[in-house]
Amino acid sequence: MRMTSSTIRTRWSPKPDTATPQHRRAAKAAAAVAAGALALSLSACGSSDEGSGGSTGDTDDTSNNVTLPKLDGTSLEVAAVWSGTEQANFKKVLQEFEKRTGAKVTFVPAQDPIINFIGSKVAGGQPPDIAMLPQPGAIKQAVDKGWAKPLGSEALKELGENYSQGWQDIGKVSGKPYGVYYKAANKSLIWYNNQVFENAGASEPETWPDLLNTAQTVFDSGVTPFSIGGAEGWTLTDWFENVYLSQAGPEKYDQLAKHEIKWTDPSVKDALTTLAQVWGKPDWIAGGASGALQTDFPASVTQVFTGGDQPKAAMVAAGDFAQVNIPKNMKIGTDAKVFPFPAVGDNGPVVSGGDAAVILQDSKGSQALATWLASPDAASIQAKLGGYLSPNKNVPNSDYPNAVQQKIAKALIDAGDDFRFDMSDQAPQAFGGTPGKGEWKTLQDFLKNPKDIAGTQAKLEAEAAAAYGN
Repeated sequence: MRMTSSTIRTRWSPKPDTATPQHRRAAKAAAAVAAGALALSLSACGSSDEGSGGSTGDTDDTSNNVTLPKLDGTSLEVAAVWSGTEQANFKKVLQEFEKRTGAKVTFVPAQDPIINFIGSKVAGGQPPDIAMLPQPGAIKQAVDKGWAKPLGSEALKELGENYSQGWQDIGKVSGKPYGVYYKAANKSLIWYNNQVFENAGASEPETWPDLLNTAQTVFDSGVTPFSIGGAEGWTLTDWFENVYLSQAGPEKYDQLAKHEIKWTDPSVKDALTTLAQVWGKPDWIAGGASGALQTDFPASVTQVFTGGDQPKAAMVAAGDFAQVNIPKNMKIGTDAKVFPFPAVGDNGPVVSGGDAAVILQDSKGSQALATWLASPDAASIQAKLGGYLSPNKNVPNSDYPNAVQQKIAKALIDAGDDFRFDMSDQAPQAFGGTPGKGEWKTLQDFLKNPKDIAGTQAKLEAEAAAAYGN
């Protein structure tokens, strides 16, 4: 499961129809407000005892706020990398579209990186009608190769009514709208086993030094502090981005995301040095570095919330979507709790991302499906099922199944345009989104050897220079 990382960004003032995430600028104060709002909203989450993550909530009561054509006899394919509960829940959204239009929609499981999967389908003359692309860079690549088709008037109408300008702009290439951001993620969160914290006498940290103290307290109680899904390189980029955004600030973050500064910059050294304060302590990581590198993301969450008060680890840095991997016997807000990723610098980070529906075969049916995915009706169905976050501002907050998820969703919507998109998702695919290559592979190597900061910087810069071409 390749999750959409995200960072709440600072506000920008784009020129009409020309702004891209790579051209957005931000005021540091706005980032502080957004991060502070999230911290306040999450601080009230601990008392909730409602629901668990991957519920099979009631989706029968669906609103009808979007006009769709009759599509009897139409067959469509949608490709995405989602699996397990995430895929099953999305299929319920597609089933409602079938019910309303008469179309038949087939979900096509894709491999990561999905842009390579799409390329093979295009080469074979059988591209899916719509692909769910997790990176702005992938959308641009699909446009540059002539695969992606612009959104039609009905989809644009839904976007205009339901999305902040920032989320609309992220789906544009050269000012033209191609992507409907159906799914968002807040990845500046750390989930923890509440029983372990209570037994250890540990408290939720607010700063990085607090986090280190909490980890030591948990370790002293006999439980390994952290679970890391290092088998999937994107989990490691999320760690880095949270540390870097908070420590270096939003302006440096923007510059590094565009490769305007090099990965050999002192700010990168500082972030890696900070990361090494956790990654350099193998006893603090479930299975040590070698164990983490064999642990996928779902397992990294599960091993925090199984084993009673003696799980394999006490905490996992993971987005809101981690809820689908939390066992149903663990109540969100009571047994499984969450706090914002602690502040390394002056402000706490809020890192976010998303998956966008992009049309590859232009037709009445594919345009209708993109319109459906831009509607609050579609997003509400999956919101009720848990483990999902929508950037659609007209999804009722009450549709989310527990108080924790409701507060995370409200923080995202309240941020409006004040957010930053995940750095690795802005990068060229070869650097920021390919298993076994680029940033993913280099950070996996750094997890194995966190003393080699200079060597890691040099490798990151060499890979970035080759991918960005500058």
